[in-house]
Amino acid sequence: MDLKKTCPDKLVDAETAMSKIKNGSRVFIGTGCGEPQHLIRTMVEDLNMQDIMVYQMLSWTFADYVDDPRFMKRFSLKLFFISASMRKAAFDGKIDYIPTYLSQIPRYFAKRRIGLDVALIQVSPPDKFGYCSLGVSVDITLAGMQSAKLVIAQVNPRMPRTLGDSVVHIDEIDYLVQHEEPLVEARPHFKNPNVADRIGFYVNQLVDDGATLQIGFGHLPNAILQHLSDKKDLGIHTQLITDAFIPLLENKVITSRKKTLLPGRVVASLCMGSEQLYRFVDNNPMFYFRSSEFVNDSTVIARNDNLISISSALEVDLTGQVCTDSMGHLFYSGIGDQVDFLRGSAMSKGGFSVIALPSTAQNGNVSRIVPHLSEGAGVATTRGDVNFVVTEYGIAELSGKSIYQRVMELAQIAHPKFREELIDVAKSRHYIFADQLPPTQDDLIFLEGYKNQMTLKNGKTVEFRPLLPSDEFAYRNFFYSLQEKTIYFRFFYKMKLFSHEVVQKQWASVDYHKNMSMIGQVRIGGHQEIIAIGSYADEGKGSSSAEVAFVVREDFQGMGIASYLLSLMERIAKENNFTGFLASVLRENTAMLRVFKKRYPHAKTRVSGGDDVSVLMDFSDAVEYGRTVPGDKPGENDSCVCPTEYLR
Repeated sequence: MDLKKTCPDKLVDAETAMSKIKNGSRVFIGTGCGEPQHLIRTMVEDLNMQDIMVYQMLSWTFADYVDDPRFMKRFSLKLFFISASMRKAAFDGKIDYIPTYLSQIPRYFAKRRIGLDVALIQVSPPDKFGYCSLGVSVDITLAGMQSAKLVIAQVNPRMPRTLGDSVVHIDEIDYLVQHEEPLVEARPHFKNPNVADRIGFYVNQLVDDGATLQIGFGHLPNAILQHLSDKKDLGIHTQLITDAFIPLLENKVITSRKKTLLPGRVVASLCMGSEQLYRFVDNNPMFYFRSSEFVNDSTVIARNDNLISISSALEVDLTGQVCTDSMGHLFYSGIGDQVDFLRGSAMSKGGFSVIALPSTAQNGNVSRIVPHLSEGAGVATTRGDVNFVVTEYGIAELSGKSIYQRVMELAQIAHPKFREELIDVAKSRHYIFADQLPPTQDDLIFLEGYKNQMTLKNGKTVEFRPLLPSDEFAYRNFFYSLQEKTIYFRFFYKMKLFSHEVVQKQWASVDYHKNMSMIGQVRIGGHQEIIAIGSYADEGKGSSSAEVAFVVREDFQGMGIASYLLSLMERIAKENNFTGFLASVLRENTAMLRVFKKRYPHAKTRVSGGDDVSVLMDFSDAVEYGRTVPGDKPGENDSCVCPTEYLR
């Protein structure tokens, strides 16, 4: 469309357009990489302009002016989110931060809680019907222009045309300024790729094929995306699209086919990245850009089944409170979309949220898992909203758990050098038992190699992993779920209580090398339950054998779990230089004896004068897991109860 012919009265240069702004005006500026740089520079350079109040979500161009005292006398900047380029200005008190949820900002404009006189936006050239596109910046830009009395648009042929709520007709714009220039580019880079790799490794374990993802603001969530390349049919419903999405889209990892809301479409609100990203979204029907009051509405988010929200934080305290927008008294970023998506994911069928953060800051000198948030730090996300927290040391699951459990989960994923201190503070505040042992100070990343899973005939998947201190309550619940006969077979006597003191004694002996305990979990009713435990312990006295024991809950016996767990424990024991197992089994426990004989056909047995039999098994005698022994009765060889001396 030829604007000179269609609307010559609206087509002006930037100086003329800026002259329409009156002193004392409240001016909205389009967001982030979509901000109209030419209009901003022209406005600032007009020295006649005084006492202008500017509202913007993410700001870049103003960073060139905030250190000029003359600019600060003429302009007051009010930002809903503090970008990296504006952070120093925020620390210096040169901008005014407005803490709010992104979903609420359009409502503030519409109800004139925040009144706007002028909106400066950037659009693509109009099509033959007169429709422009807001391109990479729809978010709160659409609401800002709709609420302003005067709308001035920079028409830039480099602005991509995106589909959705991005469409704006020239009749909705008062003045058009044609000016071509590159869009702002923003390429987030996480400073410590090794930490990002380890966090991405853990997040990958939480994301199932077919899930719909939200990726929050920040370098770390962006870096996590590259660790999801092995997934299938992921969907996207998120505020922000970055370059990190491109490989997953090109390789068909992201298809959005299984989304329950707007299937086949990547739903987003803005783009921040490189020219490559801007060309990728240009006229791409897969992308559906909507405004923030839609994308960030928790009830809309919840319409996506299996919605997983992945965002970051500056600090998490031992009770689960999260700070995202300030470092103590210094405002650092913003509340943004985290709470909107945490609550939306909690309402989503099968959905949940993940807070990902490095375990330390300031070159490893400060823990990000803290006894309490720093003085002045704001609680952006309450302890009641948090589900998973992930650092490079593991995954903490907080939802539905007590303060005691949260302390143990979070201390476990803190940096090893801070774990004992965190436990000591928790004891002083009576969050945990006074005799609570701290998690080991070792880096337990090697335990990831011990994780495994098996699929049962009923379709359920049993996930095996090392037992951790934070499992105390789950372990206790497992014990009390067992029948009396099972407990008797396991412990050689009718054990009635499984107290905190009993569990503590077991933790004291677990070092994950000479002493190891593995648990089997299944997902029941949206959470994981322990249904099996296998343990081995160094026999001592220079022996290269370890004592071994198993317990499987009765409703999961006869499914092959004990045989599988025995082979798994053997592999781990071999890695730790053991050559065989020793087990003490009650004579009447024929099912367990068959499990051992099936794995070790030449196992030696010794009958004592009592009711138990000692079974000596040499790893060199082991046969492949799954082998059928003549005479097996269906399921009989899988009953999994066997006591050992060291756990009595």
